[in-house]
Amino acid sequence: MIRRSLAAFFLILVISSASAQERVSVGTTRAIANAVLFLGVEQGHFKAEGLDVEMTAYASDQDVVEALAAGATDMGLAGFTAQAFNLAGSGAIKAVAAQVREKADYEGNDIIVSTAAYDRGVRKAENLAGVSFASYRLGTALHYQFGQVARLKKFDIAGVTLKPQGSLADIARVIAAGSADAAILPGTEARALLTAGQAKLIAWYSELDETQLGALFASSKAVAARRATVEKFVRAYRRAATEYAAAFLRNDRYGKRVTNARTKELSGKIARYVFPGRPADTGTALVEAGIYNMDREARLDAADTARQVGWYQAQNLVDKSVDARAIVDSSFK
Repeated sequence: MIRRSLAAFFLILVISSASAQERVSVGTTRAIANAVLFLGVEQGHFKAEGLDVEMTAYASDQDVVEALAAGATDMGLAGFTAQAFNLAGSGAIKAVAAQVREKADYEGNDIIVSTAAYDRGVRKAENLAGVSFASYRLGTALHYQFGQVARLKKFDIAGVTLKPQGSLADIARVIAAGSADAAILPGTEARALLTAGQAKLIAWYSELDETQLGALFASSKAVAARRATVEKFVRAYRRAATEYAAAFLRNDRYGKRVTNARTKELSGKIARYVFPGRPADTGTALVEAGIYNMDREARLDAADTARQVGWYQAQNLVDKSVDARAIVDSSFK
């Protein structure tokens, strides 16, 4: 049964369109990681394909894929979770294009520790063995990323005390209070703690590993009944990814990300979806600083996706019967 909250079915936009346009429902979350979708709507990429996009904001990535599998929405944009892999493995949903990723020289998610942990010597990724780790539920991207830190730094994740939390805000609170030693958080949430002196940064995750963080999913029902519509949606989404990359993913010769008036303009448009209650200048600045890397043609890293499935299976969070090759439908161009 799909878990719902007040936020889960809050309609964030219905685009007015001519009657000739075809309605497509899309489930997502209010996250900077989904900026390409919001940009595609704002810049008219979906409308140009004859699509009238109706977006619904859900409370979590898991809620998005469960709604998609249940037929409550045609498409879904979400971070990878064990539940997403289980549903895709069962044939209920398919990954058809990429969401954002971790990429060297781009901030992405931050590995942080509480000030108390830092003061007692937890100052590098190598020092995380034996800590208490606050994660946004088990079986989510942040849990997976900590597992990869353990692998790369050669310590046993079984020796870590995992403290699953209900939201990113909950993770921030336990780190600020010193109730957990370490966490991995999106840059926006991490910077708020760092600025307040409530946490210390020990590394960008992208300095250690490059990871596909999520995907654009289609319900198998939509693919079977409305394949041409799904194809149009994926084409528009890929064009939006190309525009996103041109505006946001440029570095200067020193490896620092380049921003300009165009970046600020598009950040403001995205902020209306991600931070609807914030002042425009604040939301714009948060988006501009928190942008993730993404393949400019929204191509999925199928090999990395398979590695993630294997890790979740080793943790008994994804069914052993799931074939990673069945998760991605590469026929959509």
